Amino acid sequence: MVTGSGDGIGKMLALQLAKAGMRVCVQDIRPEAAEAVAQEIGGDVPTMIFDISDRDAVEKAANDFHAQHGPLAMLWINAGVGVGASMLDGRPDQVRWAYDVNVLGAIWTAQCFVPLLEGNRCHVGITASTAALRAPEGNFPLYAATKHGTMAVAEALRGELTVKNIESTILCPGLLNTEIWDGAKARPERFGGERRMDPKIATMWRDAQTPDVMWPYIEKVILGGGGTLTCATDSGETAKVMNERSSNIAEGLVEL
Repeated sequence: MVTGSGDGIGKMLALQLAKAGMRVCVQDIRPEAAEAVAQEIGGDVPTMIFDISDRDAVEKAANDFHAQHGPLAMLWINAGVGVGASMLDGRPDQVRWAYDVNVLGAIWTAQCFVPLLEGNRCHVGITASTAALRAPEGNFPLYAATKHGTMAVAEALRGELTVKNIESTILCPGLLNTEIWDGAKARPERFGGERRMDPKIATMWRDAQTPDVMWPYIEKVILGGGGTLTCATDSGETAKVMNERSSNIAEGLVEL
Protein backbone atom coordinates (compact mmCIF):
# COMPACT_ATOMS: atom_id res chain seq x y z
CA MET A 1 0.00 0.00 0.00
CA VAL A 2 1.18 3.48 -0.91
CA THR A 3 -0.67 6.33 0.79
CA GLY A 4 -1.20 9.56 -1.10
CA SER A 5 -0.60 7.79 -4.40
CA GLY A 6 -3.12 9.76 -6.43
CA ASP A 7 -0.33 11.93 -7.84
CA GLY A 8 3.23 13.10 -7.29
CA ILE A 9 5.76 10.91 -5.51
CA GLY A 10 3.09 8.49 -4.32
CA LYS A 11 1.89 7.87 -7.86
CA MET A 12 5.46 7.27 -9.01
CA LEU A 13 6.01 4.77 -6.19
CA ALA A 14 2.77 2.93 -6.95
CA LEU A 15 3.53 2.68 -10.67
CA GLN A 16 7.12 1.56 -10.18
CA LEU A 17 6.32 -0.98 -7.47
CA ALA A 18 3.63 -2.42 -9.73
CA LYS A 19 6.14 -2.63 -12.61
CA ALA A 20 8.50 -4.43 -10.24
CA GLY A 21 5.87 -7.13 -9.77
CA MET A 22 4.04 -6.11 -6.62
CA ARG A 23 0.25 -5.93 -6.33
CA VAL A 24 -0.24 -2.36 -5.17
CA CYS A 25 -3.14 -0.85 -3.26
CA VAL A 26 -3.57 2.79 -4.29
CA GLN A 27 -4.66 5.03 -1.39
CA ASP A 28 -5.71 8.66 -1.60
CA ILE A 29 -8.31 11.00 -0.16
CA ARG A 30 -9.63 11.68 -3.68
CA PRO A 31 -11.53 8.77 -5.29
CA GLU A 32 -11.04 10.03 -8.84
CA ALA A 33 -7.26 10.37 -8.39
CA ALA A 34 -6.87 6.90 -6.89
CA GLU A 35 -9.00 5.31 -9.60
CA ALA A 36 -7.02 7.04 -12.38
CA VAL A 37 -3.74 5.61 -11.02
CA ALA A 38 -5.32 2.17 -10.60
CA GLN A 39 -6.44 2.24 -14.24
CA GLU A 40 -2.98 3.32 -15.36
CA ILE A 41 -1.45 0.35 -13.56
CA GLY A 42 -4.09 -1.95 -15.02
CA GLY A 43 -5.44 -5.28 -13.86
CA ASP A 44 -6.83 -6.03 -10.44
CA VAL A 45 -5.70 -2.98 -8.47
CA PRO A 46 -7.48 -2.24 -5.19
CA THR A 47 -8.02 1.35 -4.08
CA MET A 48 -8.74 2.77 -0.64
CA ILE A 49 -10.14 6.21 0.08
CA PHE A 50 -9.68 7.70 3.54
CA ASP A 51 -8.29 10.71 5.38
CA ILE A 52 -4.98 9.78 7.03
CA SER A 53 -5.40 12.60 9.56
CA ASP A 54 -8.57 10.94 10.92
CA ARG A 55 -7.43 8.21 13.34
CA ASP A 56 -10.80 6.42 13.34
CA ALA A 57 -10.93 6.43 9.52
CA VAL A 58 -7.42 4.98 9.28
CA GLU A 59 -8.20 2.22 11.76
CA LYS A 60 -11.39 1.30 9.89
CA ALA A 61 -9.49 1.28 6.60
CA ALA A 62 -6.84 -1.05 8.04
CA ASN A 63 -9.50 -3.45 9.32
CA ASP A 64 -11.30 -3.36 5.97
CA PHE A 65 -8.06 -3.93 4.08
CA HIS A 66 -7.12 -6.94 6.16
CA ALA A 67 -10.59 -8.45 5.81
CA GLN A 68 -10.57 -8.03 2.02
CA HIS A 69 -6.93 -8.58 1.09
CA GLY A 70 -5.11 -10.17 4.01
CA PRO A 71 -1.60 -9.16 5.12
CA LEU A 72 0.73 -6.56 3.67
CA ALA A 73 4.32 -7.05 2.53
CA MET A 74 5.12 -3.35 2.14
CA LEU A 75 3.66 -0.13 3.47
CA TRP A 76 4.76 3.22 2.10
CA ILE A 77 3.73 6.17 4.30
CA ASN A 78 3.81 8.89 1.70
CA ALA A 79 0.72 11.13 1.91
CA GLY A 80 1.48 14.74 2.75
CA VAL A 81 0.42 18.31 2.01
CA GLY A 82 2.26 21.50 1.16
CA VAL A 83 1.13 24.59 3.04
CA GLY A 84 2.33 28.01 1.94
CA ALA A 85 2.27 29.75 5.29
CA SER A 86 4.63 31.17 7.88
CA MET A 87 4.84 30.15 11.52
CA LEU A 88 3.82 33.57 12.81
CA ASP A 89 1.04 34.33 10.34
CA GLY A 90 -0.33 30.87 9.52
CA ARG A 91 -4.03 30.55 10.27
CA PRO A 92 -4.96 28.05 12.99
CA ASP A 93 -6.73 25.82 10.45
CA GLN A 94 -3.62 25.82 8.21
CA VAL A 95 -1.39 24.85 11.13
CA ARG A 96 -3.72 22.06 12.26
CA TRP A 97 -4.13 20.77 8.71
CA ALA A 98 -0.38 20.64 8.06
CA TYR A 99 0.45 18.88 11.34
CA ASP A 100 -2.58 16.60 11.23
CA VAL A 101 -1.60 15.25 7.81
CA ASN A 102 2.20 15.42 7.74
CA VAL A 103 2.92 14.36 11.32
CA LEU A 104 -0.10 12.76 12.96
CA GLY A 105 -1.17 11.13 9.70
CA ALA A 106 2.17 9.32 9.51
CA ILE A 107 1.75 8.08 13.08
CA TRP A 108 -1.85 6.91 12.58
CA THR A 109 -0.92 5.11 9.36
CA ALA A 110 1.94 3.32 11.07
CA GLN A 111 -0.11 2.38 14.11
CA CYS A 112 -2.95 0.90 12.08
CA PHE A 113 -1.18 -0.68 9.08
CA VAL A 114 2.18 -1.89 10.39
CA PRO A 115 0.42 -4.68 12.34
CA LEU A 116 -0.79 -6.02 8.96
CA LEU A 117 2.76 -6.67 7.76
CA GLU A 118 3.55 -10.38 7.50
CA GLY A 119 6.19 -12.44 5.76
CA ASN A 120 9.88 -13.22 5.77
CA ARG A 121 10.80 -9.79 4.48
CA CYS A 122 8.53 -6.82 5.18
CA HIS A 123 9.29 -3.20 4.44
CA VAL A 124 8.03 0.23 5.49
CA GLY A 125 8.85 3.34 3.48
CA ILE A 126 8.37 6.86 4.80
CA THR A 127 8.49 9.93 2.58
CA ALA A 128 9.96 12.90 4.43
CA SER A 129 11.69 15.80 2.67
CA THR A 130 15.03 17.53 2.36
CA ALA A 131 13.12 20.35 4.07
CA ALA A 132 13.48 18.18 7.19
CA LEU A 133 17.28 18.33 6.94
CA ARG A 134 17.74 22.05 6.55
CA ALA A 135 16.59 25.17 8.36
CA PRO A 136 13.05 26.25 7.32
CA GLU A 137 13.18 29.09 4.82
CA GLY A 138 11.40 30.65 1.85
CA ASN A 139 7.61 30.68 1.49
CA PHE A 140 6.96 27.36 3.21
CA PRO A 141 8.32 27.53 6.79
CA LEU A 142 5.21 25.85 8.23
CA TYR A 143 5.54 23.00 5.73
CA ALA A 144 9.24 22.64 6.54
CA ALA A 145 8.48 22.54 10.26
CA THR A 146 5.97 19.74 9.77
CA LYS A 147 8.47 17.79 7.67
CA HIS A 148 10.95 18.04 10.54
CA GLY A 149 8.19 16.29 12.48
CA THR A 150 7.72 13.68 9.75
CA MET A 151 11.44 12.95 9.85
CA ALA A 152 11.38 12.55 13.62
CA VAL A 153 8.46 10.11 13.30
CA ALA A 154 10.32 8.18 10.60
CA GLU A 155 13.51 7.85 12.64
CA ALA A 156 11.63 6.84 15.78
CA LEU A 157 9.55 4.37 13.79
CA ARG A 158 12.69 2.87 12.26
CA GLY A 159 13.95 1.93 15.72
CA GLU A 160 10.69 0.17 16.58
CA LEU A 161 10.54 -1.58 13.21
CA THR A 162 14.09 -2.88 13.57
CA VAL A 163 13.10 -4.65 16.78
CA LYS A 164 10.30 -6.33 14.81
CA ASN A 165 12.72 -7.34 12.02
CA ILE A 166 10.94 -5.04 9.56
CA GLU A 167 13.11 -3.20 7.05
CA SER A 168 12.58 0.52 6.46
CA THR A 169 13.47 3.22 3.98
CA ILE A 170 13.35 6.93 4.75
CA LEU A 171 13.10 8.97 1.56
CA CYS A 172 14.01 12.66 1.64
CA PRO A 173 13.22 14.11 -1.81
CA GLY A 174 14.38 17.51 -2.91
CA LEU A 175 12.42 19.90 -5.10
CA LEU A 176 10.53 17.85 -7.68
CA ASN A 177 7.70 18.38 -10.14
CA THR A 178 4.85 17.11 -7.97
CA GLU A 179 1.42 18.41 -7.02
CA ILE A 180 2.25 18.87 -3.34
CA TRP A 181 2.22 22.66 -3.72
CA ASP A 182 -1.52 22.40 -4.46
CA GLY A 183 -2.48 20.40 -1.39
CA ALA A 184 -5.63 22.47 -1.01
CA LYS A 185 -7.25 20.47 -3.79
CA ALA A 186 -7.37 17.46 -1.46
CA ARG A 187 -8.24 19.37 1.68
CA PRO A 188 -11.20 17.94 3.59
CA GLU A 189 -14.01 20.44 3.99
CA ARG A 190 -13.42 20.63 7.74
CA PHE A 191 -10.25 22.60 7.07
CA GLY A 192 -12.09 25.34 5.18
CA GLY A 193 -10.52 27.68 2.63
CA GLU A 194 -10.19 27.50 -1.13
CA ARG A 195 -9.99 24.18 -2.93
CA ARG A 196 -7.08 25.40 -5.05
CA MET A 197 -3.97 27.37 -4.18
CA ASP A 198 -2.56 30.23 -6.24
CA PRO A 199 -0.84 28.56 -9.24
CA LYS A 200 1.73 31.39 -9.31
CA ILE A 201 3.62 29.69 -6.49
CA ALA A 202 3.99 26.51 -8.54
CA THR A 203 6.63 27.77 -10.98
CA MET A 204 9.62 26.23 -9.21
CA TRP A 205 7.82 22.87 -8.98
CA ARG A 206 6.76 22.86 -12.63
CA ASP A 207 10.33 23.57 -13.73
CA ALA A 208 11.81 20.78 -11.60
CA GLN A 209 12.54 17.15 -12.49
CA THR A 210 9.81 14.54 -12.20
CA PRO A 211 9.73 12.06 -9.29
CA ASP A 212 10.62 9.07 -11.45
CA VAL A 213 14.27 10.20 -11.54
CA MET A 214 14.54 8.91 -7.95
CA TRP A 215 13.30 5.39 -8.63
CA PRO A 216 16.59 3.64 -9.52
CA TYR A 217 18.06 4.84 -6.22
CA ILE A 218 14.92 3.98 -4.24
CA GLU A 219 14.85 0.50 -5.73
CA LYS A 220 18.50 -0.04 -4.83
CA VAL A 221 17.91 0.97 -1.20
CA ILE A 222 14.83 -1.27 -0.90
CA LEU A 223 16.67 -4.27 -2.37
CA GLY A 224 19.56 -3.55 -0.04
CA GLY A 225 17.39 -3.88 3.06
CA GLY A 226 16.50 -0.24 3.62
CA GLY A 227 18.26 2.95 4.63
CA THR A 228 17.97 6.72 4.37
CA LEU A 229 17.98 8.16 0.86
CA THR A 230 18.37 11.90 0.32
CA CYS A 231 17.82 13.11 -3.24
CA ALA A 232 19.22 16.58 -3.91
CA THR A 233 17.70 18.03 -7.07
CA ASP A 234 18.99 21.61 -7.07
CA SER A 235 22.54 21.48 -8.47
CA GLY A 236 24.26 21.27 -5.12
CA GLU A 237 22.38 23.92 -3.15
CA THR A 238 20.76 21.35 -0.84
CA ALA A 239 24.10 19.72 -0.06
CA LYS A 240 25.66 23.12 0.63
CA VAL A 241 22.88 24.19 3.00
CA MET A 242 22.89 20.85 4.83
CA ASN A 243 26.66 20.96 5.31
CA GLU A 244 26.41 24.50 6.65
CA ARG A 245 23.65 23.49 9.05
CA SER A 246 25.65 20.49 10.28
CA SER A 247 28.66 22.74 10.87
CA ASN A 248 26.57 25.23 12.83
CA ILE A 249 25.18 22.45 15.01
CA ALA A 250 28.69 21.11 15.64
CA GLU A 251 30.00 24.58 16.53
CA GLY A 252 27.19 25.02 19.04
CA LEU A 253 27.87 21.73 20.82
CA VAL A 254 29.10 22.13 24.40
CA GLU A 255 30.00 19.21 26.62
CA LEU A 256 28.96 19.97 30.21
